[in-house]
Amino acid sequence: MTDDSLLTIKEVAATLRLAEKTVYAMASAGEIPAFKIRGQWRVRTSELKRWVDKQPRGGGDGGR
Repeated sequence: MTDDSLLTIKEVAATLRLAEKTVYAMASAGEIPAFKIRGQWRVRTSELKRWVDKQPRGGGDGGR
């Protein structure tokens, strides 16, 4: 997989170890860098890596 490859919601969910429903909701809300192709969500591998790297570290979210 190259940095320009596209991931499905299922693949993003597996990568982030989240439920597909959660990733779909995050994509719909604009919380992750996703876009639609004919109604199906896709995420560029390079953009997902950048997004993950920008996420805050540690337990600063009150334990959620």
